[in-house]
Parts: sequence; structure tokens; C-alpha cells
Amino acid sequence: MIRFENVTKRFPDGTEALKDISLVLPTNELTAIIGPSGCGKTTLMKMINKLEKPTEGSIFIDEKPINGMDEVQLRRSIGYVIQRIGLFPHMTISDNVALVPKLLDWTKDKKEQRVRELLQLVGLDPEVYMERYPLELSGGQQQRVGVVRALAGDPNIVLMDEPFSALDPISREQLQDELRNLQQTINKTIVFVTHDMDEALKIADSVILMRDGQVEQVGTPQQLIDNPANEFVRSFIGIERINQKRTFGDRKLLEFLDLFTEEWAGDTEEISAEQTIENAFLQLDKSAKNYLAIVQGAQVVAYANDRDLLKAALAKETGATA
Repeated sequence: MIRFENVTKRFPDGTEALKDISLVLPTNELTAIIGPSGCGKTTLMKMINKLEKPTEGSIFIDEKPINGMDEVQLRRSIGYVIQRIGLFPHMTISDNVALVPKLLDWTKDKKEQRVRELLQLVGLDPEVYMERYPLELSGGQQQRVGVVRALAGDPNIVLMDEPFSALDPISREQLQDELRNLQQTINKTIVFVTHDMDEALKIADSVILMRDGQVEQVGTPQQLIDNPANEFVRSFIGIERINQKRTFGDRKLLEFLDLFTEEWAGDTEEISAEQTIENAFLQLDKSAKNYLAIVQGAQVVAYANDRDLLKAALAKETGATA
């Protein structure tokens, strides 16, 4: 768990980037921080690994204050993915991914095994990509390497600073889907900064919406859509998205099967594919399960969690399955 207690960040020119913020970021969940440019979202994230330091207040990781922690050791224990990817062009993909394990004095065999399993995790064949160089990869492939490099030292916390914003729309959507699927496997505490509301609603377990150095609302994507805290939140989310959810909430699940998850090994509760998205939201909430198993013709055809249902509820008609 990451906790901010009365944190203020004041720069020498008097600008307050953060104003008395108290927050808890839940463990093993993906939290998206979003807001307009200059709202303080990146400053807030950089506080976690001490790239920025508070003027006032304290930050805790698992209830231990980070103020007195050694910066180098702290940063080696936290994964970090940036927008510009930051791969070293003169180093192979294997060497890039193994940077932190090397600093942690892992053995050669342990480093190689870790590189192989991480590349496989994001669909990059180790036999093909380990000895290649960054410039031999596409932008999307490079960003996949950037993500797994942040995971190489097996950190509990991963910070991601607008990692997909420089990619083309197709690559970006693919990586959003992969990150969601990856999180189901690795269960890390991920803090994801973005300026894209659709991205935040799609990938996040919880969303922190900021303005002018302050937090306007914290909640699940569904909570922000259903109950925006004020006019700023409502405006930032967009009336179009809210209306889309209302419009598509009465559409049947079977129309959106291609948006849902094909496999899930955890506990589920069954629901008919003939039920509406709105009814699925209600049943999932009552069940206290992570996923619903969608049944059609006595067979489970897909699985959906609250984010999948929200994605379907926000789907544009041109992209929905007929």
C-alpha cells in the first residue's frame, strides 16, 4: 500500500504543484492518475520513488516512511516505465531487460531465465528478440520491452508515466489490452499516469482525477461514470461517455462478446448472454466475485469483470458486435 499524508509540493517560484494531498493507493491494483496538463499528476507519481520530494507531508510504502530511505535502493525496488521508453540503443534487448537484475547482482543464469520468461509474457519470442537491438524493433515492441524491463527485478510497485501516448492508436490499444491481461498474471501495484480518459477507464481498477494540484475524485471507473463528484469531473469524463453508458447499458451481453475475456481461472457467477450490461453490473456487484461467466446455449462463452462491462457500455455502435 502507498499512502500520502498531507503532501504539499511547492517549487522555488512559489507554484504549488500539490496541495495538502492525503491518499491511499491500494496494493496489487492498477491506479490511474489523470487530469489536465499541469494538474500535478506526474509530480504525485514521482514522489513515490523520490524523483520529486514533498515540501510538506509524508509518503509511506507498506506503512514505512520513504523520507529517510536511500534513494538508489528505493528506485531499484520500484519499476519505472516512461513515455520515451528509454532503451539503450547500444545494448541488446537482453541486456536492456537485465539492467536492474545486474545491479542487484543476480547470477548470469538467473538473469537469462528472467529475461526469457518476461519476453514470453509479452509475446516476444526470446530466441528471436534477445540478441536484437532496440532500433530493430517497432515502437510497440520497444514499449513492451520497456514494460518488462520495469518488471525484471520483480518489484512490488511499478510506475508508468504516460507509457503509450507516443504510439499509434492500434499499438496503443493492443498494449492497453496486454497490460490489463499482464496485471491479472503479475498482480503488482501499478501507478499509471495518463491524460487519456478512455485509457484510464479501460485499464484501471481505480482512478484518481486531479485538478490544480488537488484530488477531485477517487473511485472505480464505474463510480466516476455513475456518480461524478462535481461539474468538473462530469465535464472531464464527458457527457458523451456518460450518455453512452446509459444508452448501451440496456444492450445484451451477447452483442459484445468480442470485448470480453476468453479465459478466467478464479471464482465466477454465471449470467446469461441474453442479459443486459446493466443487469450484469448489478449481478457482479451483488456477487462480490471478480468476474461473471457469460453463458450461451449451456456453455460459457466469455468472462467479464467490471472494466469489461464498462468498456462494452462505452462502446461506439460502429465498433460493437452485431
